Amino acid sequence: MKLNIWAFALAVAIWWAVMVFCADLWIILFEGETGQVLDLGLVYRGYNVSIAGAFIGLVWAFFDGLIGGLIFAWLYNLLMRRAAAGPPAKAD
Repeated sequence: MKLNIWAFALAVAIWWAVMVFCADLWIILFEGETGQVLDLGLVYRGYNVSIAGAFIGLVWAFFDGLIGGLIFAWLYNLLMRRAAAGPPAKAD
């Protein structure tokens, strides 16, 4: 089965962006808006526990998920194509 690279990447990007956004809102709901930089904030510049940080994380996570999804789908298609071709012929 061949993956549509762009459709897969877009699905991963949307999923990851929504998860990061919801996780930040979840922390804000229970802890309040602290402005604390979480571990993810070390990778996503400007991301922290605040409403503005949630939107910054949303944008960063979208592009991070898009790139990760592209690489995963491309690699999956490459490996599936090689597996379908069968093992390489032995030279005697």
